[in-house]
Amino acid sequence: MPNSDLLPSLLSKLYENQLALEASIMELSNWIEQRGSADVAENVRGALDTLSHNEEFIKLTLAALMSPE
Repeated sequence: MPNSDLLPSLLSKLYENQLALEASIMELSNWIEQRGSADVAENVRGALDTLSHNEEFIKLTLAALMSPE
């Protein structure tokens, strides 16, 4: 398999990892908030907004890369 065929699969796995990290960090921010650090939790969620903002573009690009030409 040529290296160029591996790129979409690699990017897909990296995206899956990103989603898993996002979910884990959100859980931690909820835990932090429950312990009285609402400001910290809000800052974390603000940083996670970037992931959410870029998610649709990433999904569409991966779909385009993985579709047969």
